[in-house]
Amino acid sequence: MKSIVRILSLVLCLCVMATSVAFADSATTRIKDIAKVQGVRSNQLVGYGLVVGLNGTGDSNKMTPTIQSIGNMMNAFGVLFDVSGLKPKNVAAVIVTATLPPFVREGDNIDITVSSIGDATSIQGGTLVQTPLKAANGNVYAVAQGAVSTGGFMAGRGSGSAQKNFPTVGTTPNGAIVERSVEDDLTELGGKLSLSLNKSDFITASRVAAAINGSFGGIAHAVNPGRVDVTIPAYYRNSVVDFVASLEELYITPDNVAKVVLNERTGTIVMGGNVSVDSIAITQGGLSIRIKKETEVNQPEPFSMGKTVTTETESAEVEEQTANSIVLPATANINDIVGALNAVGATPRDIISILQAIKASGALHAELEII
Repeated sequence: MKSIVRILSLVLCLCVMATSVAFADSATTRIKDIAKVQGVRSNQLVGYGLVVGLNGTGDSNKMTPTIQSIGNMMNAFGVLFDVSGLKPKNVAAVIVTATLPPFVREGDNIDITVSSIGDATSIQGGTLVQTPLKAANGNVYAVAQGAVSTGGFMAGRGSGSAQKNFPTVGTTPNGAIVERSVEDDLTELGGKLSLSLNKSDFITASRVAAAINGSFGGIAHAVNPGRVDVTIPAYYRNSVVDFVASLEELYITPDNVAKVVLNERTGTIVMGGNVSVDSIAITQGGLSIRIKKETEVNQPEPFSMGKTVTTETESAEVEEQTANSIVLPATANINDIVGALNAVGATPRDIISILQAIKASGALHAELEII
C-alpha cells in the first residue's frame, strides 16, 4: 500500500513538472551565431620544413628525407658536402599547418602548428627554418619561420622517463607572414548576399528570413533549409559591412530536431527540451545471483599420523528484487521519465536500456543516438 501511495505521489509531482516545462521560454540567439555569409571562409595551408637547434632530440640517421632536406638546404646556400655520413640529431623534419582567415592582407601574421614527421623525440627549443605554406591550388599564401613552443617535455630514458603533453608538436604564435590574400571584397557581391546556416533546418531558415523581412522589408527569401538569399538595400550598397552587422544582430528562435543522445561508456544522457513521450508504464526490476566460496580446514586428531586437509564449499544465493512500476501520462516529457527512474533507484545504464526500450515501443518521439 505504501508503495502505491509513493507512486501516485510521484506521478502527481511529474504532472506538475510537465506543466512547468510546457510554459518555459525558448532560447533565442543571434543570426551571427547560427549562420555566416556564404563565401566568407577560411583556407587551410600546409608546408614541409626543418626545425633546427635541437639538443640531440631530432631525427636519427635512418630518416633519409631529413638528410636529403638538409643537403638541399645547404646546397641552396652554396655549401656542398657529402650527406652520407650526416647525423641529423639536432634537426627534425616537420609538417607546418596554418589557417588563413578571411579578409587578411599581405603582411598580416597568422599562427602556425609544427608537427614532427620523423623519429624525433622532441622539437622543444628548436627554430623553424623559412617554410613556404601552400593552399590546395598549389599557390604559396604565407611563409613561416620562428621559434617553436611545445608546451611539453620529456625527461629521462626507458622505464624511468617522464613525459608531459606531446613534445613532438608545437606552435608559433604569429609565426607566418601572409604573402598573398584571397579575394573576398564584399563590395563585389552584386547587390545580393547569401546566409549559410550552420545547421540546415526548414523552420530555422524560415524564421531567419522572417526576422530580416521584419526589420528591412521583403528583402530575404529562404531558398532551401541551409540558405537564405538577401537583397542588399540601395541605401546600404556602399556600406555592406554595416548591413551585415545589422543582420547578425537580429535575434531568432532556432528550431532543433527532438533528439536524445546516449553514451553507454560513461552513462551520460543528453536530451533536448522538445522531446515528447506517449502514455507509458515502466517496470524496473532484476534478479541477483551471488555464488560464494568458502574454504574449510580439517585438522587431524592429536598424536595421529593424519594430515591437515582443506576443502572448498560453494553456496548459491538467489535474490529477486522487487520490481518498481512507474506510470506516466502522455503530457510527461523525457526529463520526467529520467527523474522518475532516478527516484526508484535506476542506474544510468538502466535508464539507457529503458530509453532504448521506449523508443522501440514507439512511445518516444525523438531521434535516439548512441555514441
